[in-house]
Amino acid sequence: MTIYQPRHMLVTGGAGFIGANFIQHVLAQNAPIHLVNLDKLTYAGSLSHLEHLPHAERYHFIQGDITDAALVQHLLRHHRIDTIVHFAAESHVDRSIASPLTFVETNVVGTAVLLEAARHVWFEENALPAAQCRFHHVSTDEVFGSLGLDSPACTDTTAYQPRSPYSASKAGSDHLALAYYHTYGLPVTLSNCSNNYGPYQHDEKFIPTIIRCCLQAKRIPIYGQGNNCRDWLYVDDHCQAITAILRSGNIGQRYTIGANNEWDNNALAHYLCEQMYRLFPAASPYTTLLDHVTDRPGHDFRYAVSTEKIQTELGWSPCTSFEAGLRKTIEFYRMRYTQ
Repeated sequence: MTIYQPRHMLVTGGAGFIGANFIQHVLAQNAPIHLVNLDKLTYAGSLSHLEHLPHAERYHFIQGDITDAALVQHLLRHHRIDTIVHFAAESHVDRSIASPLTFVETNVVGTAVLLEAARHVWFEENALPAAQCRFHHVSTDEVFGSLGLDSPACTDTTAYQPRSPYSASKAGSDHLALAYYHTYGLPVTLSNCSNNYGPYQHDEKFIPTIIRCCLQAKRIPIYGQGNNCRDWLYVDDHCQAITAILRSGNIGQRYTIGANNEWDNNALAHYLCEQMYRLFPAASPYTTLLDHVTDRPGHDFRYAVSTEKIQTELGWSPCTSFEAGLRKTIEFYRMRYTQ
């Protein structure tokens, strides 16, 4: 098996939740990777996520937009980028329903700009062999659409059936990434991950919302009947999976990344409320704060992905138990919300 070693890496969206965790993960490694973080710093990104980085002398931040072709090409040239890990995306389903064109611009056009810049600089200007560069595109399990309760988990060969403007825009970006592999030979890999949780996730997401509402004694909104199912993956495990794909993944391949840890929203909300009550007792159980609200339009019932391919080919499997991951996550948000 050929091992790829990044030297000069561009991370897009590195001030966001998963991107920030990935940057910390990469810089903590012994490999002398120089890393550039390109982030627009929208509401979902914050430089506070990147304080006290290990080996900060190897890190450089640029505020900018992935749709800015001139900027992207300049960064690839000036920083001698040989590896792109592309996280930057609009990702909140409710926001995509309210403002779909923003998602098309960032997720589809932005990805196209990055791919074209990589093709132009790596192949046309520098004549780099494909073995000396990588473009990893980070996507979501939502592109596969909604599963039934007994449906098998999605794999890398499952047909796409996106059902929201967000998932449709991510599906479009996935197709573009793999098209650049098939058409131009760009060394692309792609991953579709399940729901992540952990430090630095935006307050609007499900698990941070429950923790915050418990600590602040506010109502906890649960969409519809709360029967929707998700597979929950700790963010550090996701970062390790991406690293495994970068180093050893087969070019032009898609890998599904999950934790085999499915919960319906009701069960997870009750479990998390019980854990919060055990850690931070209150006058009444936090489950009394649960409040069922009007369901999200087109709310997908269930997502699940198979980890068989990445386990078989790359030897990766999640190593953080849900209990341990939640303990770390609760402590992070306790510090955030009680200071």
